[in-house]
Amino acid sequence: MSTQTVRSGDIVVHGYCAPEHERLREAFHKNFRDLGEVGASFAVTVHGELVADLWGGWKDIAATVPWEQNTIACIWSTSKGLGGVCFAMLIDRGLASFEDKISKYWPEFAANGKGELTIGMLLSHQSGITGFDTPATLEDMFAGEPSARRLAAQTPLWPIGTASGYSNVIGIIATELFKRIEGRSIQQFVAEELKGSFGLDISVGLLPEDRPRVASMLSEKKMDSRNAVPSLSEAQRGLQNPPLTSEVADTLEFQRADVIAMNAFSNARALASMYGLLLKPGKDGRTLAGSSAVAEASKVRIDGIDKVRGIRRPWAAGFLRNVDDCWGPNPQAFGHGGWGGSFGFADPAADVSVGYVMNMMSDQMDANPRRRALVDAVYAAI
Repeated sequence: MSTQTVRSGDIVVHGYCAPEHERLREAFHKNFRDLGEVGASFAVTVHGELVADLWGGWKDIAATVPWEQNTIACIWSTSKGLGGVCFAMLIDRGLASFEDKISKYWPEFAANGKGELTIGMLLSHQSGITGFDTPATLEDMFAGEPSARRLAAQTPLWPIGTASGYSNVIGIIATELFKRIEGRSIQQFVAEELKGSFGLDISVGLLPEDRPRVASMLSEKKMDSRNAVPSLSEAQRGLQNPPLTSEVADTLEFQRADVIAMNAFSNARALASMYGLLLKPGKDGRTLAGSSAVAEASKVRIDGIDKVRGIRRPWAAGFLRNVDDCWGPNPQAFGHGGWGGSFGFADPAADVSVGYVMNMMSDQMDANPRRRALVDAVYAAI
């Protein structure tokens, strides 16, 4: 591996690449030079080896605090992929099945036509619940069990299992369900299993001791979830109840919350390593989950026009399967992206995993040029 620092004016990129993959460094550096990157990290594994671990830029808009090797940032809905990993681990350990009905573990959830909803359906956005059905606040998003009970009593907006509708509140439901199955909160599970046992720098919410490492979320214009999709339908309005702004990531309420869909903090190295450990064992011979559980987690469970996003979405259990080459050329690839641009994915066909975390948020959800440049560089390099 080669380690070097690249400078271009005030742009500084640190880290290492395998010599045969130097074009990854070039693509990452170009994002700073040409595409408005402020601070970011980018990492790639190939055949289980970390071939690129890059970081650079600044943690703040004033360009006074450098982005460092251990800098972390809010990854927004890239957190949903972490949730998929956690549920795959449950399935691998024999604690549940993706085909289990949620009501098996949570009888009250069967109310108002949801009795047949399975874990796999929930994690692939087939619940018919895209938000709260009465006005909600950010405090409701972070309230935990009381909000979970509120959602459990709701009536789906469409018959469960017949369509997908992207949602953030599935994180509230999934967090409550996970605790009922495993016994630990998903926040505790990630801290003890992924961070503690596997050494992955990722957390649900933010530990107080990690706050000095966090990069501020930035944007050229105000980032508001109400701009993500037009409010044309009841399903789309659900995603915006309550609305989110990027500033919420800096609040203690957000950082303390246990909502697997939206408030994980991590860096690219951890995301690439996490997805890589779904493909093959690490140096200690362990995987996060066995191949059968990973195959179940990553298989397409519904594929059609998403009622919230308004575009085709092939959803797996906590993951988005590759569509429009968002995760490269191979249809087997699966992962998740987050508001503003972060992403992580695994490609079983190429035996590749990728992670990217940044602080300058883009409003180009499905056509983010920085993501496109990095993904294209990965497949050009391998």
